[in-house]
Amino acid sequence: MEAELGNLEEKVRQLADLCRHLRDENRTLRQELLQTQHENQHLTTKLAGTKERVATILAKLPEDMV
Repeated sequence: MEAELGNLEEKVRQLADLCRHLRDENRTLRQELLQTQHENQHLTTKLAGTKERVATILAKLPEDMV
């Protein structure tokens, strides 16, 4: 009985350790996701501005050059 309780206690400890590890990993992944989303938003905005500038330049070119 004592050995079974010790074994169960060890398994509970391992499970608690795993939960802590997964919680930490989840927190890290959420932070990375947020950072990536912000970077994606920044790049999308930058790309839209670049498209506008290219369209403006193309509109200024003479018709025979386009």
